[in-house]
Amino acid sequence: MTSAKHVRATLARLENLLGEAYDQRAWHGPNLKGLLRGVTARQAAFRIHPDRHNIWELIVHCAYWKYTVTRLLTGAARGSFLLEGSNWFERPVELSEKAWRADRELLETQHRLLLQAVAALTDRDLDQKPGGSKHTVARLVAGAAAHDLYHAGQVAMLKRSTR
Repeated sequence: MTSAKHVRATLARLENLLGEAYDQRAWHGPNLKGLLRGVTARQAAFRIHPDRHNIWELIVHCAYWKYTVTRLLTGAARGSFLLEGSNWFERPVELSEKAWRADRELLETQHRLLLQAVAALTDRDLDQKPGGSKHTVARLVAGAAAHDLYHAGQVAMLKRSTR
């Protein structure tokens, strides 16, 4: 039997993982939000190859998966993401700093909603598999952090290509 103290410590570690992957100081170097600092709309739209995603598409993709994990944790209805579609969204729709800022704000909002959902978890939730998922809550939350880090590496490489 897992103690409540152990579960709370695990939840705290999961929250820290999400933070280090997205917007808190981490041992591994820049996190996703940090890598976006100073990136212009033109840089975000740069495509290294016609068949490859750009920085802009990567961050909207990350926002979508934060939404998906949040939806699974909270039981929210499918199809409630701000943008129509799923997984990958062609960007830019409009090449402007305003549109780029709006999609970065979408990422920020989805991150905050995910943190709220994790903060609301109870002792019994970690080992549960939410409806519609083959994975436990703990695995989904850790996976969301890993997903940010994976794509942060891609953003770092693309960012260097736009200098």
